[in-house]
Amino acid sequence: MIPEMIVSVELMLQSWKKYQAKEIEVSEEFRLLATDIISRTAFAYHDVDENKRILVQDLIDECKTFYIAGQETINSLLSWTVLLLAIHTDWQDKAREEVIELFGHQNPHPNDLSKLHTISRIINEALRLYPPTVAFISRSEREVRLGKFILPANIQLFISNLVVHRDPGIWGDDAHLFKPERFSGEVAKATSNNVAAYFPFGIGPRTCVGFNFATVGAKIVLIMILQRYRFTFSPTYVHSPVINFLLVPQHGIQVILHSLQSDEGPS
Repeated sequence: MIPEMIVSVELMLQSWKKYQAKEIEVSEEFRLLATDIISRTAFAYHDVDENKRILVQDLIDECKTFYIAGQETINSLLSWTVLLLAIHTDWQDKAREEVIELFGHQNPHPNDLSKLHTISRIINEALRLYPPTVAFISRSEREVRLGKFILPANIQLFISNLVVHRDPGIWGDDAHLFKPERFSGEVAKATSNNVAAYFPFGIGPRTCVGFNFATVGAKIVLIMILQRYRFTFSPTYVHSPVINFLLVPQHGIQVILHSLQSDEGPS
């Protein structure tokens, strides 16, 4: 799917040329990008064998899953990550250095994505502070002990990862600060050996099936943006995260684009 993702990002970046040295609202840009990526990767097949073709009802169900859950998840992840990098330009510079060292000005190669240690830490920290889904609902099938509590059967549990992700008792007194270096090791190290304290996409058998799709897509987009642009925080931005199915910026995310090159960019 990565070559198709690259095509989508290239089309978006072509349209960004008119915003050079100007303000751009990126959350709407990423919403349209995510829609295009999903269209290309999930629905651009036509099998000649009618027995292997997807049924209309299956297609409708897939559209609901991808376009409602998948699109908004990628949009949320990219939007908050770009905001954090626009504020913390030192980390933006570190991420760009890593990208140039690995890929130069060429499009990202799938085999090298696992080498993106800095960008992976940035994405992990963005997901800690602004997880797309801020809570999960589970039901107890039978009476169960949860710490000092006895939970009866057939009750719904509202489990907020946002609360756990910002708990100073787990992450330290700087739990509300953007510090990607927390994830320089394993998640267990970042959470004081409490792996269950970090679950931006759920945990265990209930982990979102689109986790890898969203994070790989985010890496591709960030690589290609960082190769071409430096972006800074816009004074018109108003910080107002709201829960609208997922955690989204109520008034969008405005940044200023600064072109890094005068040519057509990576190929």
